[in-house]
Amino acid sequence: MHRHGSRYPLTSELVFITELVAKLGKSSVSIQKARLPSSMDFLKHGYVSTLGHDDLTAPGRLQLFQHGVDFRLKYANLEADALLAGLQDRVVESSQWFAQGYFGRQWAALNSTMFSVIAEDSVTPSWITPMNTCKNWQYAYGNNATIEWGSRYLPPIAKRLNKLLPGVNLTTDNVHGALFACAYDLAAHGVSPWCDVFSQSEIEDFEYELDLLMDGAFGYNLPGDMGPVLGGLYVKTLVDRLTNSAGDAKSVYLEFGHDTTIDLALTALGLAKDTPPLLAKGPVKAGRKFRTSLQVPFGAQMVWERFSCAASFTGPQVRLVLNDAPVPLAMCKHVDRRYGSCALEEFVKANAASASHAWGDARWNATCGA
Repeated sequence: MHRHGSRYPLTSELVFITELVAKLGKSSVSIQKARLPSSMDFLKHGYVSTLGHDDLTAPGRLQLFQHGVDFRLKYANLEADALLAGLQDRVVESSQWFAQGYFGRQWAALNSTMFSVIAEDSVTPSWITPMNTCKNWQYAYGNNATIEWGSRYLPPIAKRLNKLLPGVNLTTDNVHGALFACAYDLAAHGVSPWCDVFSQSEIEDFEYELDLLMDGAFGYNLPGDMGPVLGGLYVKTLVDRLTNSAGDAKSVYLEFGHDTTIDLALTALGLAKDTPPLLAKGPVKAGRKFRTSLQVPFGAQMVWERFSCAASFTGPQVRLVLNDAPVPLAMCKHVDRRYGSCALEEFVKANAASASHAWGDARWNATCGA
């Protein structure tokens, strides 16, 4: 399961950057008079944003092409014969760049027969976007947490910057825009003047905001059993394939989705869980387990391997490699310390609740509504 590559800001994020640029433009006289540290001197020359919205950036296209090449080389003895993507432009485009790297020029002839999509809407059951068909799910579960946290960490930054920029009167929304500009300039251009404006702790507070969003809307801070129920659709699909329950399992599955896909799957598996859970009031714990920048960066890859190795377990075993790093399957009682793997039989048993769970069943309806 592959997340799409680096993208431009969402429309809802770009508005903060646009408002910041407008504020700076109207305040050019005050900015010219200000005695600025070297990290902010770029403001005297004007800051203009050329960022688009929602689509892949050039680095995002390159990421997926390179991942396709790398995957072909890493699993050279396996041959993929199908690709599935969630039906959203940046996800579909990501799958196409991956395929170009994996198949090369052959993909032009293979695309029509090997490539398929699954709708991302409110009526199509999908393990890629399960929340879309859950009537009781709300993005606000995560967004409300970011609003509370923002009310705590953004005002001190605005106060600090306004001391350096008298007469500009940056709002907390403007500060938010500057933080988004740092992130998305990097995603689009590989560099941003805004990143050096902030201290390390301020950047980490911004990172925590994104953790709260994802944990709240697609993780452990969803109400009740919603996280495992939604993520369980992916886990059931995974278990069915690993066990070849339908008798038609492929040697390779290449699928493309979102950070939300991966986070919900990890939640259903009980991985990257913080106890106590992340709190919207803080504190920001450096050792927290649920960390968006490590779990689901742009181009994130959640790779599941089934293999045999007599030195560790009798029979087939399963391993999770997340962004090229093995993740110990802690839900299993016996885990190979070298590889983080566990026996397939034990993995299936540990995830029996998800493996027996399906969209529209009693458990789903009790959580999401009939």
